[in-house]
Parts: sequence; C-alpha cells; structure tokens
Amino acid sequence: MNAKSDNAKSALPYGFDIENPVLAPEIIEKALTSGGFPYDQQLKKKVYEEQLEALQLELLKLQTFVEAEGERVVALFEGRDASGKGSCIRRFLERLNPRHARSVALTKPTETERGEWYFQRYVCHLPTAGDMVLFDRSWYNRAGVERVMSFCTLAQVEAFLEAAPDFESLLVRDGTNLFKFYLVIGREMQLERFHERRHNPFKRWKITEIDLAAIDKWDDYTRAQREIFKRTSTKEAPWIVVRANDQRRARLETIRWVLFHSEYEGKDAKIVGEPDPKIIGTGAKYFDTAP
Repeated sequence: MNAKSDNAKSALPYGFDIENPVLAPEIIEKALTSGGFPYDQQLKKKVYEEQLEALQLELLKLQTFVEAEGERVVALFEGRDASGKGSCIRRFLERLNPRHARSVALTKPTETERGEWYFQRYVCHLPTAGDMVLFDRSWYNRAGVERVMSFCTLAQVEAFLEAAPDFESLLVRDGTNLFKFYLVIGREMQLERFHERRHNPFKRWKITEIDLAAIDKWDDYTRAQREIFKRTSTKEAPWIVVRANDQRRARLETIRWVLFHSEYEGKDAKIVGEPDPKIIGTGAKYFDTAP
C-alpha cells in the first residue's frame, strides 16, 4: 500500500514514510503541540472519564427535552482525515437512546445520487421532530474532499459555496438546532495518527486510499478549509473550530458546547461549565489560527 511516489516522500516532514514501522521521533515529540495546540499534556484519563460521564448525563436530559418538545438537533463534524470526528460522535451518542439519536456517514454517491440536487441525499437523513442526527462528514464534502481530490469541478464547488448558507438558513429558520464543528489538528499529529492506523491491526481498517492521498495534500486542504470558513460561516450557522490534537479534550468540548448553547429542563450549569476558549470557539480568532 504505497501512499506516494519516491519524489513525493522526500517532500514530507522528517522523511515520513507510512510503510516504515518506526515513526520518526521528531513527529512523536511534536505531535501533541503541533499546529499551535495550547496544551503540552493530554488531559488525564481520570479527569476525562469523570467529566465525560457527567456531561453524558446532561446529554440525556437534553435528549429527553428534545423528544418532549419536538425539537430537531443536527450536528456536523468536519475536519481533516484523522482529526477524530468519529471519536467525538461515538462519545456523544454513547449513552443516548438510539431510537432518537443517530450518526450518518454516507459513502460516495451512487450514479442516481450524482444526478440529483446536491443536497438531496443529505436531506433524507435530517431528523424528524424529537430526534438528533450527527453527520460524520456532511454536505461539506463538496468543498473539502471532493474539491481537493478533483472529484468535482470548480464550478460545482462555487455553486455549493453560494448555496450552502441559504440551505442552512432554511434549516435554522424552520427550527433546526444546527451545530457545525470543524476539528483541526497539527501536521505532526495527523502523520502520527495515520501511522498508527497503518500499523495497528485493530485500526488498519480506518485507513483508506483517500487518507493515503491526503498525506501529500496538507496545503490543499488548508486552502479549502479557509475558504469554507470565509464563505459559509454565518450568524445563523457559524463554524465552531475545535482544536483536536488531544482527543479527550475535543470530545468533552464538543459535548459541552452543545449543552452550553442549549436550554433544557433540569440543566446543571455547574456540571456543564463553560467551553474552554483554548480548545473551542468561533470567529476570526479561531479561523485565522486553524492549522
């Protein structure tokens, strides 16, 4: 499984070669703090587990309220390959009633879907009253993966970037509670996670040809990411940037953000607390510093 040509390999940091079972010590040393991550240690496991359990109990309260009031909740999880989107979603849904909370991770479109309105395949997965749906990648595939990998034309990208804010505005104005999370990681952290996926037999299924191709396209994804923020972060549906080098903090803060910005019966403000501004936030400060 070759991710790149020999010429491309030499351009990667530290001579990175995903097939080499030994990861360069420089990558290991710099992974956690890469991309300007603000903490030099991972959150301790005990602290993480205690906070996660407490926040998951609050999520159950939120779900009860959503069901009773007929609310609709949608959360998008976007970001580079290996940024931890699926991990955040799993912890979010772990203790919720699966009849009314689910994740959606669509495969590549079928021939029929390619002939439809672009948003059509996503609309059918939106929640009914009382449900919560979390998208592991979403309609933003068009402006991210599809753009970088040339799976669509630049005209299609432009049409999407024009239409997305209007589409999301319709959802919000119709009562959908929409959260758009964009998980960002540093270059060394992505390489470390790709390497682990390649050499850990329990995680090897996670690495795909798209992942391998992405190794050489860091700058292309950065340009796409910045245009997504610029063109599609609106007052009604802002992007929420999550610094995700530490997966424990990322999981807690995405849950905390939803709880903090939701009103529901029995909410314990002390347990919910306030989102950590070093890890999560929205606006130019976060968009401009995202790696």
